[in-house]
Amino acid sequence: MKRWIASHFGLARPFRLERTLTVVFAMLLGAVLGSAAVWYRLKGELAVGTPLGWYFAYVAGLLALAVLCARWPRVAAVTLSIAALELGLGLGSAVLYRRDITANDLLLDDDSAMRRAWHPLLQAVVPPGTSWRLTDGEIRYNSLGLRGPERTAKELSGKTVVALFGGSTTADIAVPEGRSWGERLEQILGEDRYAVINHASELYSTVQIVLQTAFYQSAFGVQPDCAVYYVGGVDVQNSHIRNLDPAYADYFTPSLIDSLRARRIDASTAVSPLLQYASRLLVLAFDTVRPPVTPTGIAAPQPDADLTDIYRRNIRTISAINRQRGIAVVWIGEIVDVPRLGDEGGAEDWAPFVRREALWAAALRAECRLAPGGGSLGRPLYRHPPLGVHEKRLRRWRALCRRGVTQVCAHGGAEDR
Repeated sequence: MKRWIASHFGLARPFRLERTLTVVFAMLLGAVLGSAAVWYRLKGELAVGTPLGWYFAYVAGLLALAVLCARWPRVAAVTLSIAALELGLGLGSAVLYRRDITANDLLLDDDSAMRRAWHPLLQAVVPPGTSWRLTDGEIRYNSLGLRGPERTAKELSGKTVVALFGGSTTADIAVPEGRSWGERLEQILGEDRYAVINHASELYSTVQIVLQTAFYQSAFGVQPDCAVYYVGGVDVQNSHIRNLDPAYADYFTPSLIDSLRARRIDASTAVSPLLQYASRLLVLAFDTVRPPVTPTGIAAPQPDADLTDIYRRNIRTISAINRQRGIAVVWIGEIVDVPRLGDEGGAEDWAPFVRREALWAAALRAECRLAPGGGSLGRPLYRHPPLGVHEKRLRRWRALCRRGVTQVCAHGGAEDR
């Protein structure tokens, strides 16, 4: 047995140096892999059954296979080469990401991101009947792909139907069932008299919301009596992009397909960094919908005049559609929680051309676009309470929103208010 092992490793006469080098190289890669695993474990990021855990198991398996195939140098060389590439791409991207040299870490546990289905107009939608588990509960979507319970036209008859539109803060993607603000709004208004249907989706700007309002506002065969829009924060991401497309089609809109994982060819969560790169190359070579080109622009503190015009046009379009249908409208401006973004001075990845110290002002400007001419847009703006406000003031703001939605929806949308 000892002689067989020695011969397998190339240490018995006749000496086979290629076998010995294979084992030595595998041990060196194993030492790097083991050190990285210990580091991730100490940081609490490595656990059994997670994508990161499977990555380490996968590379360790490749190294073990290379050692077992030492008698066949070419097979061992191919296996070791794949292991070295997987190790280099995975750990290399992690190091560069932590030093802010690259925007992607191929080892990030992205299993928390829910897959969407591709949509020709909205780019990405939640598949009907989807459920998603959170640490403290789950999120459920009905047969229309909308967050909330299944409804019927008979159930909605006799109730005032309120349609809710917005982005991730309206969809409340981190909040389990029963605690989203759409559900709480329905509870506050009275579940026996009101039905709030949440059309919101993560990363939806006013461009997607225009399309939703025009083509998908009715749900379960019922047109809403009132529409509530919580908007502004997502549109800010397009500030100061050079030659900004009116529908954000040069960057933001097509980026939704990858941001929300709506591609059919998607290996973004594969344990193999090499497979992730290969799938990306396939997309670039064969997929009709190509990933958008990285936008160009200059970060600036002053308002973006082009974005302001686009944003104003979108909200006026939404209001006009609702007015034509006789649906009352309530606008609530969204404010970015700037203090939670970290130190001031740099630009954010999600808003690359808005410097951090200007984000608050940019969000406020987006919000205030709703205020002028409130009578022509629908119900005058209910402004989001300033962050860090006293609980008493927050309760007052909630009461104001409740009273405003009740008044608008009770009177209907026959005329603007």
